[in-house]
Amino acid sequence: MEFYRPKHEGLSKFIEGYYFISPSKIPKPLHYWTFPNNFFIVSVSKDIEIEMQETKFVIKPSSQQNIVANYVARYTAPIEVLFEGAAIEITIYFKPLGINRFVNDVQSLFKQQNAKDFNPFPDFITSMKEILEEQDRELQREHLEQYWLSKLNSDDLSLMESILTDVETDLKIDDIAQKRGFSRQYLNKIFTKNIGKPAAEYRKIHRFRKTVIKQREAKNLTELSYDSLFYDQSHLVKDFKQLTHVNPHHFFKKVDTQQGNLWLFI
Repeated sequence: MEFYRPKHEGLSKFIEGYYFISPSKIPKPLHYWTFPNNFFIVSVSKDIEIEMQETKFVIKPSSQQNIVANYVARYTAPIEVLFEGAAIEITIYFKPLGINRFVNDVQSLFKQQNAKDFNPFPDFITSMKEILEEQDRELQREHLEQYWLSKLNSDDLSLMESILTDVETDLKIDDIAQKRGFSRQYLNKIFTKNIGKPAAEYRKIHRFRKTVIKQREAKNLTELSYDSLFYDQSHLVKDFKQLTHVNPHHFFKKVDTQQGNLWLFI
């Protein structure tokens, strides 16, 4: 599995990165758990079958040639991922609000937490097939990035970007709404419309992710709690149990937070 940041600056604001899976690069089987994040994740695979349950994805080789494009827009519990054989795949991680700069009708995507019918443009499946079949990795990257650059729109998302910035701080949701003359209900309505989840859920996941990164330097859970904008240690433990189904001591015992691109597998 090879992970790349966008080479083109025009994409870096909206796409966190992408990785490729090649038949020769994947152990049989590949099995891991992924924990809640705020990315919009698109995977495009060749000649596979995928079973997508709420908490488990199983990817199997297909006897029929095909292109399957699936996405995950929202999840609040761990998802088990199991590859039961070799696969050819591209997976793209769109930053919060990132998918909005390419797809006009994001609300239709957010109606489902995940789905295996992602096909936002008339040329999408054909273009992805060509990219998947390209043998030269640098050409593959260039064609992938040029494709998404060609779909970039100029929608003004400055209001949502401003709200998103505030939600990632310790400001109360009510105060964020009041700052803009909104009710809390209206702020949640536009937040869900543009992000696919309520502001409080986004913040909970953001705090969890921030905690995972900061754990490398924290002396203990109490320090980690305050550094990651939790009210106290019990608040951190409560959120961890909700999002990972284990307590933070067990989680950090099992996860090496020093590794690069850690979030790919958690």
